[in-house]
Amino acid sequence: PISANRYWASRVVTPKGGKPMAITYVTPEAKAYREQIGMVARQVGVLSPLKGRVMLYAQLYPHRPLDWERRMRKLGELWDDSVQCIDLGNAEKVASDALQGTVISNDCMFRRIILDRMEPDAHGARLVVRVKEVEPKCVQATLPKELFDECEVPF
Repeated sequence: PISANRYWASRVVTPKGGKPMAITYVTPEAKAYREQIGMVARQVGVLSPLKGRVMLYAQLYPHRPLDWERRMRKLGELWDDSVQCIDLGNAEKVASDALQGTVISNDCMFRRIILDRMEPDAHGARLVVRVKEVEPKCVQATLPKELFDECEVPF
């Protein structure tokens, strides 16, 4: 995925006779990423967006550096903590937005999100995403007071 810093951009515009204002927009690079997501989705058989509640499972694989074996010898099983990688949460947000209209109808339909940063491997940097429809559960009208006995802050 592209970085969130390259997905959205801001600029100041001044409408005729108006005050300057900042606008945020999706960059051309982000639009290309969305198109790529749509192409991959069609290749795996997704022909229309899922309409209901969904679960997202994402695995972020950083690029494996050329000196990964040296790092492994030096740092042991924590060697991949030294690998530069985009932020896991930002990768999810960019992917969630890019999935809208192709795989999901709207990212507000996520009911569960699971994110994992994986160890770099020979297949290169990538984000592997699985999206699954989930059944709605019965909604409880009120929560039991026992859940909040220790909490004085009203919600």
